[in-house]
Amino acid sequence: MKMTKALLASCLFMATPLMAADYNVDAAHTTVQFKVGHLGFSELVGRFNTFSGTFSMDDANPTAAKASFEVDAASVDSNHEARDKHLRSPDFLDVKQYPKMTFTSSAYEGSKDKGVLKGTLTLHGVSKEVAFDLVKIGEGKDPWGGYRSGFNATTTIKRSDFGVNYMLPGIPDQMQINLFVEGVRK
Repeated sequence: MKMTKALLASCLFMATPLMAADYNVDAAHTTVQFKVGHLGFSELVGRFNTFSGTFSMDDANPTAAKASFEVDAASVDSNHEARDKHLRSPDFLDVKQYPKMTFTSSAYEGSKDKGVLKGTLTLHGVSKEVAFDLVKIGEGKDPWGGYRSGFNATTTIKRSDFGVNYMLPGIPDQMQINLFVEGVRK
């Protein structure tokens, strides 16, 4: 009889759907990066140093995945202070008027390991639908007793779609956004 109860309990556990897991973005192990061409000579890679975010994943129902990010536009860092000051100006990010950039997902298509996360990106006061190609890197227990999950996400936008037209076409219209994200389960 004990064996039957254990077997029944095991079957019930296996049949129970996994619950969605909610995560806070670990800013110390996450990078929000951009890449844009420079005068046809090279590509400039920069990042934003101040941001926050959350995401939720459900292995049993991957389409329920969601994410949200908020980025401090003034934290732009291209490894050159004079250029960063110009990037903060009305020519580019206009951080006094538009201090935050945000992304809120609306849909996910794909598996638990790879797919497309769609949502609304608000940049320079303009909101547009974008799609990030997403790849899960891994998940598991960390050495401090927590549980972590990580993924990379990439999209390409036209900066002119967001009202950032300065120096077109010398600085190309297309800009790549890369997220290297690690989250800690709540």
